[in-house]
Amino acid sequence: MRFTILGPVEVAPDGGAPRLAPRHRAVLAYLLLHAGVPVGTDRLVEAVWGPLPPDSARAQIQTTIAAIRRTLRASGADGMLVTRPSGYVLTPASGQLDLDVFTGLLARASDAPQDADDTADRIRAALALWRGEPLGGITAHYVPGARARLVGQLLSAVERLAELELARGRHEALIDELSAHAAAHPLRERLRRQLMLALHRAGRQTDALEAARTYRAALAEQQGLDPGPAFDRLERDILRNDPALRPPAPAPARPRAGDFLPYDLPDFTGREDELDGLVRLCPDERGAAVTMVAINGMAGVGKTTLAVRAAHRLAHRYPDGRLFLDLQAHTAGRAPLDAADALAALLGQLGVPPRNIPAPVPERAALWRSELSGRRVLLVLDNAPGAEWIRPLLPGSSRSLVLITSRRRLTDLDGAHTLALDVLPAADAEELFVAIVGERAAREPGAVLDVLRSCGFLPLAVRIAAARLSHRPRWTVAHLADRLRDHRRRLSELATPERGVAAAFALSYQQLAADQQRMFRLLGLQPGRDIGPEAAAALAGLPPDRAETLLEDLLDAHVLTQHRPGRYTFHDLLRGHALATAATEETPESRREALDRLFHHHLHTASEAVDHLYPEGRNRRPRVPAPKNPGPTPRDESEATTWLDGERENLVAAGRYAAEHGRPAHTSRLSATLHRYLLGHGHQADALALHELALRAAHHTGDTAAEARTLIDLGEVHFWWHGAHERAVEHYERALELARAAGDREPEARALRNLGFVATRRRAYERAQDLCTRSLALFRALGDRAGEAGCLTDLGIVHGRRGRLDDADDHHRQALRVYREAGSRIGETIVLNNIGLLYQRQGRFDEARRHHHRALELSRVFSFPGDEAESLNALAEASRSLGDLPRAVVEHDAALVLARECGYRSEQARAHDGLAHVHRDLGHVDLAHVHARQALDLYTALAVPEADEIRTLLGGLPPTAGST
Repeated sequence: MRFTILGPVEVAPDGGAPRLAPRHRAVLAYLLLHAGVPVGTDRLVEAVWGPLPPDSARAQIQTTIAAIRRTLRASGADGMLVTRPSGYVLTPASGQLDLDVFTGLLARASDAPQDADDTADRIRAALALWRGEPLGGITAHYVPGARARLVGQLLSAVERLAELELARGRHEALIDELSAHAAAHPLRERLRRQLMLALHRAGRQTDALEAARTYRAALAEQQGLDPGPAFDRLERDILRNDPALRPPAPAPARPRAGDFLPYDLPDFTGREDELDGLVRLCPDERGAAVTMVAINGMAGVGKTTLAVRAAHRLAHRYPDGRLFLDLQAHTAGRAPLDAADALAALLGQLGVPPRNIPAPVPERAALWRSELSGRRVLLVLDNAPGAEWIRPLLPGSSRSLVLITSRRRLTDLDGAHTLALDVLPAADAEELFVAIVGERAAREPGAVLDVLRSCGFLPLAVRIAAARLSHRPRWTVAHLADRLRDHRRRLSELATPERGVAAAFALSYQQLAADQQRMFRLLGLQPGRDIGPEAAAALAGLPPDRAETLLEDLLDAHVLTQHRPGRYTFHDLLRGHALATAATEETPESRREALDRLFHHHLHTASEAVDHLYPEGRNRRPRVPAPKNPGPTPRDESEATTWLDGERENLVAAGRYAAEHGRPAHTSRLSATLHRYLLGHGHQADALALHELALRAAHHTGDTAAEARTLIDLGEVHFWWHGAHERAVEHYERALELARAAGDREPEARALRNLGFVATRRRAYERAQDLCTRSLALFRALGDRAGEAGCLTDLGIVHGRRGRLDDADDHHRQALRVYREAGSRIGETIVLNNIGLLYQRQGRFDEARRHHHRALELSRVFSFPGDEAESLNALAEASRSLGDLPRAVVEHDAALVLARECGYRSEQARAHDGLAHVHRDLGHVDLAHVHARQALDLYTALAVPEADEIRTLLGGLPPTAGST
């Protein structure tokens, strides 16, 4: 968890967390400014609103504190914000708040004894934490005063650094930085004096005097004052070119970096042509530019070994340092290093103390390039995920060599030479094997060749097999060859050199206990990306605690990795080995039974989770009995969301596997179970993929009921998220045909309701009312309360659009009562927004905002991003009607960001539409044009009547400054 207030106010949790609104961030920032000190509700109210708070201020503070707690809880920091009798106390841990880091660095910069370099480095590291105007992005009563105090701390640090650098003769490097600060703060006298001195020492006497005149004029005009005596004295000294102003001798440069290259293997074999090519590519001492060579090839082919050998051969050409960094693209159990961590490691190798390394990536990259400027360094970047990881790490103006290794071909890394490695030639592989094993290998040349063939001549596999033999003095090469040959037959389906790696891994597999081997094999069957103890228990038919023990055993044996607590996965090569081993050592029946248990676990737990989030639709989803040995299931909405979000990729992968391997019923049931979750939480791509698979499965098996239901689900995804109304109608009408032919009234009712909503969107209100009324009758006959509530609120919308406000209000309130009785949070959210819109039509804007606020709170608590965007847009429309145009801009902007993130096109259009009107009212003609055109593009693509209305707005706007 990281908090930033020295720039835009942000909270960056380590894991996923709810989004904080601007008002919530304003309260959070105030608590951070008073970290560790109790702050009462009254004090927070005054800080946010000043002497005239709204009546709802205390309630808003309580809601805000709850939202902040949810964000902290999502990152495992539940106890960071506590309530005391005297108020709320927020206590970030050390290093979590940028202001604390800033003041700590400045305090340590004052500690003695230390040299000037160290002091300056600490101050620069402190200044690097600033990312713009402090407390950015928030508005509150307390902000201007707090911001001024923070800026004062910044300028004091800048002036202190400038004093140090001027005393060390580094005036040239200060000029740009001081000029920028002086321009932003024209009345800061000490800053202006330092700029004048730096300019004078750089031989720019005229510029120094001009800076003095500018300051005098600004001070007289804005404050009616003259500069102080120190300023007058410096100005006179510059005029007469006083020798006392001459700069001291420049501080000495930093020492050279050391040698961080890994051990160069003494048994390195072959690759002479590649090595010679690398040497020819690298410039000699007269070279003036950075040279990059990207070495690519499959895993285990020897990329790193070659890069290290080449680096050692060329090391004498790079006297200023030989650096090495593993970017961990395919390192088991580790995520690739991001730019921040990579730059920190490289700067450390250059000798920059950790305390002097700035936090923001751009500042780290700038410091990295600055440190390399003028140096001749050899840099090996190993195991690179892609070109985007490399670019921030490249030197700027430097005569350096960069050797890059990657499994990928880095075709988009401009200016890089490329070298593609293949497996070793047979003679080189034999030489490598003999060099490791010794004379035993020389006595059995035929068996050696058998081993090498089993290894696919892949260097990694050759080394593993040779090392295994060298540590077993009683084994012969023929014995090893026999063992590998057995595994090679089992892996004959693998037609790539990877089978050699798998054969080598098989030796580690055989050292596992029998129950560990079985778990390893079965894990290879599961189609998902990772697995937890409960799913592994279902797969293996074991209690969860026993399954977790086995997973930990496999983790210790380095045949599994763990990318986060409680989640286990394979290295990419080991996954193939596990699957191949399962194919040979498990019977078809045992493999099918294992997957059946896993899929049953998935479906049952998903059903329980979705029931917590969408209880009103329980009767429409398949009922899944508990497994024979059920594991824990989510207990509330929060746990349900966490489980579904964590397993979503695995669930969709399981649905895809089931559809492709003879389990269409599972795909169909999973599609029906997950539909409301995927739709409500903005996972439209997964919804489309899963529903398309389910549709094909239902059609193939002749299950018309499942086909009709899936067509409706697909239509809802197309309608709500993509705005593809015509395609949605096609799906609904086809579903209606199938349902009527089969006499299935539930999908018939759903299809009629959805067709009614399409008609409402197209403003065909009479048809919409007819369709919704027919659907309502069917749902009531079925006893489907959720369907009934949905039709009631749909009819409320239609009545409202037709001016029948009393009827609209009655229908909405009936719907709200049914949804609340069913415990449907999403239904309640929808109806609250609709009631708010109805109040807006009646001119009751304050009441409307209260309903929209409640809908917004619910959508945020239960992670409904689409409904959150709808609530924000509705709030903005009410704000505009109340004349609060700045607030309307903020709310529409927030809605637009959310709608873009989750792909909700109709709410994007609505936000642009609203912003066009608000900016027109504010007189921002250019912005009004921009948003109106974007709204028009979206409305046109959606084929809705609002397109004509936005055209009318555009036609009535004054021309922009650049138009004719």
